[in-house]
Amino acid sequence: MNYLSIADWVVITIYLLGIIGLGVWFGKDQKNTRDYFLGSKNIPWWGIGLSIVAAETSALTIIGVPAIAYGSNIAFIQLIIGYVIARLVLAVVMVPHYLKGEIYSPYQLFANAFGTSASRTAGGFFLLSETLAAGVRVYVACIPIQLMLGIQVLPAIVMFVLLSLLYTYIGGVKAVIWTDAVQFGLFLAGGIFTLFFIPHFFTGGFTEVFQIAAQAGKLHWLNTAPPALQGGTFWQVVKWVLEEPMNIWMGIIGGTVMVMSSHGAEQLIVQRVLACKNVRDGRKALCLSAVVVFPLFFIFLLAGVMLWVYFQKFPMLIPIPEPRPGIKANDFIYPIFMLTAVPHYLKGFLIVAILSAAMSSVSSALTSLASVSTMDFVKGFSTKTRSEAFYLSFSKRSTVFWAAILIGVAYLTREVTFVLDAAFKLRGLTSGALLGGLFLAVFWKKGHARPLVLGMVCSLVVMITISPMVQAALPKGWPHLSVSVAFPWYTLIGSVVTLSVTWLANLVMPRPQNPHLRESEASPDKLRVH
Repeated sequence: MNYLSIADWVVITIYLLGIIGLGVWFGKDQKNTRDYFLGSKNIPWWGIGLSIVAAETSALTIIGVPAIAYGSNIAFIQLIIGYVIARLVLAVVMVPHYLKGEIYSPYQLFANAFGTSASRTAGGFFLLSETLAAGVRVYVACIPIQLMLGIQVLPAIVMFVLLSLLYTYIGGVKAVIWTDAVQFGLFLAGGIFTLFFIPHFFTGGFTEVFQIAAQAGKLHWLNTAPPALQGGTFWQVVKWVLEEPMNIWMGIIGGTVMVMSSHGAEQLIVQRVLACKNVRDGRKALCLSAVVVFPLFFIFLLAGVMLWVYFQKFPMLIPIPEPRPGIKANDFIYPIFMLTAVPHYLKGFLIVAILSAAMSSVSSALTSLASVSTMDFVKGFSTKTRSEAFYLSFSKRSTVFWAAILIGVAYLTREVTFVLDAAFKLRGLTSGALLGGLFLAVFWKKGHARPLVLGMVCSLVVMITISPMVQAALPKGWPHLSVSVAFPWYTLIGSVVTLSVTWLANLVMPRPQNPHLRESEASPDKLRVH
């Protein structure tokens, strides 16, 4: 059955044409890599702040966050407290280091402190994790969108990547930031509309909806101590803190460290801060994202609660499709509601909200991958003097290359379940190594590259070993963890391993024979782009 009318398709078409046109308009006149990857450093801080939130908000987030509340409650909001704290810490501590001089990625800080091998390791970790994670995000987002638009998954994958590529290729990061800002407004408006639309189905409006939700425990949000804390051992308490369900310690400690990596050591977000004019603007952009991210997630969690109340009263007119790896049954709830309960025109508008989140995450991945591969791996280590025209041309070709890779990863994910499972875990597996390495690059003045590289590699190995995917695959008789570590703790554990191994290795590893090797490797003239 076709649930979309011509009016809905008109709304969707206008959005797609409009967002591409907007991106091309704002991204015109790209003359060099500074324009292409830093937006000429003339983008206002508020646009960058909104872009930061849009870049981290994928279509799966807009669909999956309501699904979490639908299936349980709004306790996920405890994690968002850590999201806010991390941004404020980064604004105070890290922004001055990002905007001291002019760099194109945080991995140039690794190069300036430790040399090329450390920078290449960090950049390689990012390229690998972001390629797999972004490709999987494309695939998983296309599953419910397939339901909404009535198209096959593979055409949806190609459509999303190519449409995002079009304005990213032409306009670079400036086009991405401005389209992100618009797309943020669209999916925020979609969430607000849902909050005000559902209560009109109930005689008592908001009051009745929240009464039903409260009686069912759907508005419970704070977990401060395990239910069996009284009389429990210390290990039982630790086990409860490390595992699900979401608790306040997981949110404040684990969430803060996790976002300090994603927003401080990964190019996807840091690239936007680097596009700010100065330290003051960089801090304001991060603080704006801190102000906005909490209400954004709160709105979509409340939307999930309201969806639960709605479907207690009204039947689900579309059967929930079969769950797939990476997407649970509840992830289809919001799309089903959009298709069956929302009037035409407005239905098209809500679908546009999902499309905008999907395109924002794709374009952000493309420009960050192209930036690291061009500036850190080609220009950063080239022994030849090449023109800016060459590097700008290479940057655009690199953007096309990564678009093709994302399509390939998304398609491979469709065929091989293991790729999907591995990719979802990989960002958490590398985030601790990147954050620990960044901390050392900024604050440790006595180390050299080999201990840091060893520390980052050991961190990755440890995180792979303790990941639930590997633990489940271990044969009987092999040592298994007695606790299943929840994802918000991955970054903290990985960072501790990186810092510990690097410190110990620095004590026993001999320094390079040539006392000038480290300085020559990390020469600012060679690695820092002016």
